[in-house]
Amino acid sequence: MGEVRKGMLLVVSGPSGVGKGTVSRPLDEDASFIYSVSCTTRAPRPGEADGREYYFITEDRFREMIDAGEFLEYALVHGNFYGTPRKPVLEALERGQNIRLEIDTQGAEQVMGRMPDCVSVFILPPSYSELRRRLEGRGTETQEVVERRLANARQEIADCGRYQYLIVNVEVEEATRALLSIVQAEKQRASRYYPTVEE
Repeated sequence: MGEVRKGMLLVVSGPSGVGKGTVSRPLDEDASFIYSVSCTTRAPRPGEADGREYYFITEDRFREMIDAGEFLEYALVHGNFYGTPRKPVLEALERGQNIRLEIDTQGAEQVMGRMPDCVSVFILPPSYSELRRRLEGRGTETQEVVERRLANARQEIADCGRYQYLIVNVEVEEATRALLSIVQAEKQRASRYYPTVEE
């Protein structure tokens, strides 16, 4: 039995503080997946390392990359730029590897428009009060930033029907199981999985 697999581009999105990274982190244990490291102009949070969570770059450098067409998607979010470098994503997909993008909704819509065969998943909070608790619990943003992110979350959630899959993150383990089930099913989709049956 032989097989050929085409790479899957998995887009995981949702409002700030909903737990995108926490829910999708178990995919780090899936050897077929590569996590795409995005660029951002925001400062690192405690415990974050350049090149691991993000490439932390200046706004001038970010704008140079925009002008050079180096991003698959980019957006200005909560006062900072975020973007996904195009080249490593396309090269990995060509090699048959799967790519995971954890990105904001602006960037997700750009990717869904440019790469319609991607798998799009939106993570929702169980309530706005729980989302507020999670944002405030991080202790990394001012109250003004928390309020701005909550206001943005209402619009982002209103538009979640554009995604192929929706997961409510009530409990992390349950939400993770749902995401892993989606990924397993999408790995078997005929458009990216070509088994050959031998005589």
